[in-house]
Amino acid sequence: MPIKHSRLDRYLLVLIAVCLTLAVLVVVVPLLYIVVASFMDPSVLLSRGLSFNVSDWTLDGYEKILTNPAMVRGFGNAVAYSAAFAAITVLVSIFAGYALADGRLKGRRFFMTLFLITLFFGGGLVPTYLLVKKLGMIDTIWAVLLPGAVNVWNIILSRTFFKGVPHELKEAANVDGASEMKIFARIVLPLSKPIIFVLALYAFVGQWNSYFDAMIYLDNAKLHPLQLVLRSILIQNQVDPGMIGDQLAMAEMKRLSEIIKYAAIVISSLPLIVMYPFFQKYFEKGVLVGSLK
Repeated sequence: MPIKHSRLDRYLLVLIAVCLTLAVLVVVVPLLYIVVASFMDPSVLLSRGLSFNVSDWTLDGYEKILTNPAMVRGFGNAVAYSAAFAAITVLVSIFAGYALADGRLKGRRFFMTLFLITLFFGGGLVPTYLLVKKLGMIDTIWAVLLPGAVNVWNIILSRTFFKGVPHELKEAANVDGASEMKIFARIVLPLSKPIIFVLALYAFVGQWNSYFDAMIYLDNAKLHPLQLVLRSILIQNQVDPGMIGDQLAMAEMKRLSEIIKYAAIVISSLPLIVMYPFFQKYFEKGVLVGSLK
């Protein structure tokens, strides 16, 4: 049976549709511009703007990026850092969240209070840098992976999720003589796929988009992630001459640098675009269960 809307309801529905359309355009139009501009011939792009004529397109930007050692190495470093950071963060979060969700843990309120304090107060950049330096992690991958591996919000999210796991399952396993680790590995973990995928996605995306820690702690250019290389292109407007070619004039370098910027943005976004469809069902379920229970 069709729902009958009043005149006010129809106005509100139209207004909502208009707002959603504008929101989609705000997101889609810049993305479309960047994708198309990355394929554009630099001369056409600078003189006439975007063109959907295929004859005005070129793959020079992608060719320069994919044949440049710094970009390829940065891409590999970014993938390795993001995957390792996600694995460490997920392990820390689920173990801490599982322990804090257990009412038998003595002092869990004290530990939870300590975790919550860190959400409001931090040591600051200088003390953190001095600590990392004192631990001998400067110019190593551990300086990028370890300082931010303990995420209090992720711990709270996993703790809330584990509180929703039925106690009857663990009690039945205890009666059968299963140890705590066996209960966690055989019963709790298989039920925790949604929250694990959510935490992994959060950590991977956060590390993938991060460049500040690498900029502060890594002096060796061979350890720089893609985001740090991309930052030098986008913000500092510095393009590696090897990406352009020594034989080209400065004017040609400036022209090619434009499409290299757009192509670099597209390539740096591909892993997240490819990942999200596979994580979407877990993402929606994990966020709802972890935040509302």
